Amino acid sequence: MAKQNRGRTVRFCLALNAGLILAALGFAATPGLRLEPAGAPGAVPQDTRVVVNIPAYRMDLFQDGKLVKSYRIGIGYPEFPLPIGVRTADEIIISPTWTPPNEAWVDSPRSKVKAGRKVAAGSKLNPLGPIKIPIGLPSLIHGGKMPGAIGGFASHGCVGLTDAEVLDFAMRLAHAGGTGISDQQMQEDLKNKRETKAIKLNKPVPVELRYEPIVVQDGRLHIYRDVYAQGTDTPDNAAAVLQAYGVAPDQLTPEQRRQVITALGKMERDANGNPVTRTAEVASTPKKGTTPHVTRIIKGQKEVVIDIPALKGKGYPDPVGFDVQGSQRKLPAGRRTRR
Repeated sequence: MAKQNRGRTVRFCLALNAGLILAALGFAATPGLRLEPAGAPGAVPQDTRVVVNIPAYRMDLFQDGKLVKSYRIGIGYPEFPLPIGVRTADEIIISPTWTPPNEAWVDSPRSKVKAGRKVAAGSKLNPLGPIKIPIGLPSLIHGGKMPGAIGGFASHGCVGLTDAEVLDFAMRLAHAGGTGISDQQMQEDLKNKRETKAIKLNKPVPVELRYEPIVVQDGRLHIYRDVYAQGTDTPDNAAAVLQAYGVAPDQLTPEQRRQVITALGKMERDANGNPVTRTAEVASTPKKGTTPHVTRIIKGQKEVVIDIPALKGKGYPDPVGFDVQGSQRKLPAGRRTRR
């Protein structure tokens, strides 16, 4: 193990000295909709968009470059992962129906639904909750998740929220998209749980799905588990992220380097705790599973945070308004949170 850590340290230092500097963080906003990433890893958007960082179980809503609200989320199982890239949200669907896809997990013996057979809005068999926001097939942002599912695996390729949080997010997204919805109107629309209603956004909002397990956040280095086994918790990537923020090799103490290397060794593991085997080229998007089996539990530690004084005042912002129990907004009486 000591020899392995020494090898990691050498590669980490070589990577730093090699000057693996990524593009400058952020970007200059241009008129119109930007359907492209906000910039280098950890970039803070300067426009209006939603940013989802999958291994951090975090979704952020930015408006004109300001982080207005953060949400703890449930992510897709490793066998049914969230995609990576930039999508678009252009409508909010209240009391959605659900048509089960033609997948093995739908046709499993325990399933109470059939592929292609629509499940009514408001049905106990409908997993989407009170609201869904399509972001390009087959993915959605939707409610219906219990608080215990947030911050872990919770879906077959969607961003999952509790019912209260998806309501809060939908209201804020509508405002960001230039569509005014009053609380009273939303409550009225939600009362009729069997009637589906679509609200079109005046301005589509980009939804950027990132897979960034190494992030500088408000002066600290966060290293998350490589839960989709993408081979990204590497010394090279850590060096590149630090160098992008102007942290030179001689600014890290031997103890800080040791902490980084140790953290990478702990986090470079899949959801089952197995070391990630890296190949020469890692796919940008994990492959979708074809089996009804899903990995529901993440074994072991999910995150390591390292304080590095040279990063003070730098990085992606801390979350705003995290609330895993649900927001202040309330659903109409009689609506239950569904799995």
